[in-house]
This record gives sequence, C-alpha cells and structure tokens, in this order.
Amino acid sequence: MNNPLLSPFDIAPFSKIRNEHFKPAFFKAIEMARAEIDAITSNIEAPTFENTIEALDFSGQQLDRISSVFFNLNSAETNEEIQKIAQEVSPLLSEFGNDITLNEELFKRIKLVYDGKDSLDLTVEQETLLDKKYKSFSRNGANLDEGKKKRLREIDAESAKLKLTFGENILAETNKYQMHLTNEADLDGLPDGAKEAAAQLAKSKELKGWLITLDYPSYIPFMKYATNRELRKELSLAFGSKGFKGDELDNQENVIKIANLRHERANLLGYKTHAHFVLEERMAKTPEKVYDFLNELLEKAKPAAEREFKQLQDYAKELDGIDQLQKWDGSFYSEKLKQKLFDLDDEKLKPYFKLENVITGVFKVAEKLYGLNFKEVFDIDKYHEDVKTYRIYDKKGDFISLFYADFHPRPGKRGGAWMTSYKTQYVQNGNNIRPHISNVCNFTKPTESKPSLLTFNEVTTLFHEFGHGLHGMLANTIYPSLSGTSVYWDFVELPSQILENWCYEKEALELFATHYKTGEVIPMELVQKIKESSTFQEGMATLRQLSFGLLDMSWHGADPSNIKDVKAHETKAFKGTNLYPDTPETCMSTAFAHIFQGGYSSGYYSYKWAEVLDADAFAYFKEKGVFNKEVATKFKENILSKGGTEDPMELYKRFRGAEPKIEPLLERAGLIKKVV
Repeated sequence: MNNPLLSPFDIAPFSKIRNEHFKPAFFKAIEMARAEIDAITSNIEAPTFENTIEALDFSGQQLDRISSVFFNLNSAETNEEIQKIAQEVSPLLSEFGNDITLNEELFKRIKLVYDGKDSLDLTVEQETLLDKKYKSFSRNGANLDEGKKKRLREIDAESAKLKLTFGENILAETNKYQMHLTNEADLDGLPDGAKEAAAQLAKSKELKGWLITLDYPSYIPFMKYATNRELRKELSLAFGSKGFKGDELDNQENVIKIANLRHERANLLGYKTHAHFVLEERMAKTPEKVYDFLNELLEKAKPAAEREFKQLQDYAKELDGIDQLQKWDGSFYSEKLKQKLFDLDDEKLKPYFKLENVITGVFKVAEKLYGLNFKEVFDIDKYHEDVKTYRIYDKKGDFISLFYADFHPRPGKRGGAWMTSYKTQYVQNGNNIRPHISNVCNFTKPTESKPSLLTFNEVTTLFHEFGHGLHGMLANTIYPSLSGTSVYWDFVELPSQILENWCYEKEALELFATHYKTGEVIPMELVQKIKESSTFQEGMATLRQLSFGLLDMSWHGADPSNIKDVKAHETKAFKGTNLYPDTPETCMSTAFAHIFQGGYSSGYYSYKWAEVLDADAFAYFKEKGVFNKEVATKFKENILSKGGTEDPMELYKRFRGAEPKIEPLLERAGLIKKVV
C-alpha cells in the first residue's frame, strides 16, 4: 500500500490520508523507532552525550509526526473508526514507551553519561536534556525489578485505554443530547444571533423550530439569556450529568480506576501519591506547596465570593422573587446584574468582535510585540474546509511557522479550546526546522444573516490559545523534547494567559475592535466598561477555579483506594468552596477531561499559579508600555523562545529581574486595594 504517512512529509498530507493508513503506519514507524533505539544500544563505542542522549532525542521522528496527525484528528475531526483505531494503537504506543524507558542497556548508557556529567563541557540546554532523559527513565521504572516493571507496563496500557474511553463517553454524551424547541416563547430572552444559530442547527438536522445542544456556542447563550427557568434547569442538569447516568456512557468506574492506577504507579516508583510524582517536575515541587498556594488564595477570595454571591442572590430575589439561587440561575442573573451595574452586555460588544477581525487583531498584536507577519495561504493541505492556514514570517522575511486555525464546532470535534502542533521546532545538521502550530476552538458559525461574532469571553479565549501558539511558533531550541510548550506544566500557561491582558487595553482594541456593519472603532466608554467589569464577580470566579484545583488534588494527592462513591468524594472536596446548593443529579469528576483525559492531573492549580506569573509579568509591560519593544524582546528571548531548556524560575527572573509576587494578581482581581 502506498502510505502517505510513511513517505517523508513536511506538511501533513491530510487529503491523501485514509483511516486505513493509520494502523500500518503506526506499526512500521514503531518498528523504525525500535531500530533507532537498537542502533544506540548496540553501538560499540563508549556512551557519549552525542551518541546516546542526543541520538535518543532525535529518534522516533516519523512516529512522532504520525502520532501528532492521528491524535490531533481524534480531537478535532474524529469518527467511530478513528476512535476504534485510537483504542487499538494507544496501548501499543504505551507499550513502546515502556520498552524504551525499561530498556536496561539503554538506561546503562544514559546512566554512564549522567554519572560523568561533571567532566563534560555541556551547555545549559544540554545539561537540561541530560537531566530530563535520566529522570524520564528513573521516574518511569528503569530502576525497578522485573516483576514491578511488568506491572508498570500493565498499568500504563490499561490507563491509556481508560483515558480514551473517558473522552469518548463525554463526546458521545455531548452529541447525544439535544433540546428541540418548537414554541418560540421558549427562546424568550435569547439574542437574535443565538436564535438564528439554533434555527440553523435544527434545519441542518431536518427539524422544524430550534435546537439547543451542549456545545458551548449553543449552551452558554441559553444559560445566560433564556428567561425560561425550567429549560435552563434541564440544560444545566444535562450538561452537569455527563458521564454520570449509570448507563453505557457512565464514567464513574473509569474515574475510580484511573485514580487508583495512577496511585499504584506512583507507589511502584517510590512516591507517596500521584501528586508527589507529578509535582517533582513542576515549579510547585510538592503537594504541600500546592495546598498552601490554593488555600492562601481561598482565604483571600472567599470573603469577596460570599459578598458577591449574596449580592447576586438579593438581586434575583428583588427581580424575580427567587429565594434560593441554583446553578442554572448563576449565568442568567450575573449577566443581568452586570448589565445593570455596568450597562454592558455581550450583545452590545459582539458586533465589534467579528471573528475575522479578532484573528487580524491577534496577528497585529503579535506583529507589534514580536515583529511577526501573517500571510493567509490556500495551498496547504487541510483536514476540514473550516480550517484556515497561514505562513508566518519575521521582519527579515525569514519563515517562522505554519499556523492552522480551526474555530467552529462540528460533531467530530471535542468541546473546548486548545493549541497543539503537527511538527516541533528543533535544529538538526545546522538547519533550524520550523514548527507547524494549530489553534482549535469552538465559536459560533456564521449564519445566513450574520458573520461569526464573538463574546468578549471568546475573544480572550482566542488570545489565550494564540499565546500558547506563540510559545510554539517562536521556539528556538536545539532539541525537540525541550522545544516550544515542552515546559513545566505550571509554567505553560504563562504565555497564553499573559496575552489575554491585551484584550483589555485601548491600544490593542483599537487595532481590531470595529463594528462589523459600520466599521466604527469600539467606543472608548465601552472599553472603559470592559475594564471596570473585568473584576465583576472575580471572587466567585476565583473560588470556582480553586474548587477545580482542590478537586484535582483530592483525587491525586492522597490514597484513593477507599473512594467507592465518586459523588460523595467530590461533595467532600467541594465543601469549602461551595456557593450554590448541590444538585444530586450532577457530577464534575465524570466529565473533568482536563485531569482524567488531558495532562492536568495534579496540575489544575497551574492556571492560578500561571495567573500569578502573568499578572506580575504584565505589570512590567504596563509600567513600560503595553507594546514596549524592550520588554517584549525580553519576554520573547527569555520565555517564548527558550521552551524547557532551563529551570522556568531562572528564565522568569531573567525576564523580570525578580521572582513573581502575588500582589499584582490580587490587585487585578480586585481582591485587595492597589497600593500606590
């Protein structure tokens, strides 16, 4: 078979790839990667940094490319056949990974280089790579006896399958539910754009009336604007009960199994819990430090959150006589209260945030900060017609990166927003191999009468993911495993979260926030209101984020073997952060994809941790000017281009001149008064 995945390719050849190509490609690429490992271990020369550590980092490149294409498609354009292949190849890849990290001959060579590192004249990046390679073996069982190695392999294979099943169940639940409305009165309160999108969705399914789904562009406007409280309740319970219905898509058993396998794995490797294992390779270092961090913020945020919740409750009672606010009331009354306090709502803002203009805007911000030029091109192979493709150049005209932008929901695409890559940056044989980066989001599609107009929250989401994108695009390291976003997990959100700050700045908004009909630049009083409202209910928002971080730590920071009831465990974990009454029908854990499917286990605190970094870093920009070239260059050279080549705190201090302080975050969130 002529398999496009096994021919050398630079740009992913999507149009040539068929589902039947994947399995043979994986089998062959694993075989090729094994041969490269064998070449390292059978080398009769004494182990050196070059013939062992470097050779290992550059091995398996074809397998990496095939994996990135396949698993990105499994997230952005999947189908039952791809999901089935994922279930078959994930354990194979897990087994191959184990074959490397449990390869005694390979580890012997690495250990010899590692033990003699003081006599080697290594660069900082080479030292980091050596340390990382050694730890990737020692932390993955290289020092275990044969019996324990065998069990480790079993755990990894089972975990890989469970994670996939968890994600497939969530996607199936999301696609399965639909609220079909035929009475227009049920849409009361919804903006025209949301109504039109619901009508268009119904029409696409050959239904009369309107269709509301659990996809964010459909779900969020309904929860925020629909006056029918019973329908909001129905939708909220459907959203909150994903994976928690006791049917074939139930995730309760998967959650308990995943948590227990992770704990057993950590114990095998000599760690007290999964969190102890994970956090050794994070800026936070220990579970105790994470708990201290979360609890310090909780102490600061909780009084503000309780005040805000009382204000919201009083407002709902005054407006509609509601005695007890429920989860399905939160967005609705928050939006109404925000409009009352700031005379500002998404519907006033959306006309200024046409998707194409926001894309142009984030490009202009990147151009002013980092000297990048973006050119849309139409000769790049795509996996779906919605995807836009760009080539990026620096001001000298040198090629920097390829960029894929995929912004609308569809049945084969998981919810949420993320950045990923199809090709990593590295330097080999004197050539700087440039990356191929992708942003994937789920924004409302254009309708027959309106373009895709974003809420302000969606604007910040686009900037956030593009911040991750810049981390990948501007990578400039030697080794692929240290490139771009290959950094400590609690550092990876700094480039994304800092870019969100520009969405609130007049100088940035003037570049792109123009009315889609009139071309009028967003009025400055609206910009002022955006800034004033940015701390609205920040205490409640902080409490919500902290509750997710504490839930994550409750699953991974202690022995989970006594957890028999997922809901009871979760209720206990949420005890100190609850504002709304509990709903017995819903459960967060069974759809908490970040920690049970993605890479955020023992790491959800990272969002808040990175907010401390981003608030402190942006305070530096504010001090010197939000488009100050000197500060931007320091950020690019010390953070964006360096990847994981050095300890992140060292990189941060080189950019900022000091360790980050928590005060800028607390001030920005309105949780403490700014000291002048």
